[in-house]
Amino acid sequence: MTRPDRWLFTPVPLGRLAIFRSLTYPFVIVDVLLLHTSGWYHGYADPVWYEPLVIGEALGLPPATLALVQFLKWGTVIAALVALTGRWPRLAGAVVAVGWIWYQYIAFAYGKVDHDRGDFVVALLLLPTVGSAFWRDRRPSQAAGFVLRAVQLTAIATYFLSAWAKVRFGGWDWVNSATMVRAVVRRGTPWMRWLLDAPWLLQAAQWGLFVAEMSSPLIFFVPERVRRWLVYGWFAFHTLTYASITIAFWPHLVMLLAFLPLEEYADRLHGWFARRHAGRRVPTSVGR
Repeated sequence: MTRPDRWLFTPVPLGRLAIFRSLTYPFVIVDVLLLHTSGWYHGYADPVWYEPLVIGEALGLPPATLALVQFLKWGTVIAALVALTGRWPRLAGAVVAVGWIWYQYIAFAYGKVDHDRGDFVVALLLLPTVGSAFWRDRRPSQAAGFVLRAVQLTAIATYFLSAWAKVRFGGWDWVNSATMVRAVVRRGTPWMRWLLDAPWLLQAAQWGLFVAEMSSPLIFFVPERVRRWLVYGWFAFHTLTYASITIAFWPHLVMLLAFLPLEEYADRLHGWFARRHAGRRVPTSVGR
């Protein structure tokens, strides 16, 4: 294998992919039922408002109907529940991918296309390519490594292309004007309103965000320990963003977990529970 091939197909423990899969499919259910629910009411929309995206034109996808959106909604939820059991991982995963992506497409074909779901689409399409995997399985797998690497690449592309789009469409005024001030005025939480009295902080934050997004590909060139802290930093940034203007990129946050050694965290958690349980055991009498 060439060096790029070795990098793309770097083996990872199957348990890491199993944990990642166990976190991805529950989010599908939460997303369809609670978070991104706009797809269902487009079944009531007049077809005149349907504006097919590129994939819709290529596949000839029809406008939404009430029957179609209900079928996709509940079919996706049922398939995700089946996938969580570990049974038929390829078939169930493929059904989840088709159902969720089509459901999202319906939401986007009638309005704004969110940019925080590209990496989640990649994950759902690739997860079925790996068969059975279990949390405690530590066998190295190139297939699992490729899935996680592809998700990582798409997640970082989300940041980098977002920064590129800021100056491509908004120009340098995006970072030099009152972009964040406008966001706080429109969506700011009560405990962040004080920032309006310090607009220079918000402008500095604009530049900081832009530089962080443009330099995000560096995550692939730093040591593993540094990479973990960079991911923690992105989580902190998204937490602060939500606390400030109640915007969260939920599917993207799940996908950032592809950078982390999830099996190590699971082992530590298991060890903590084992020690805690052992400490609660009451010694039994063995004789008089």
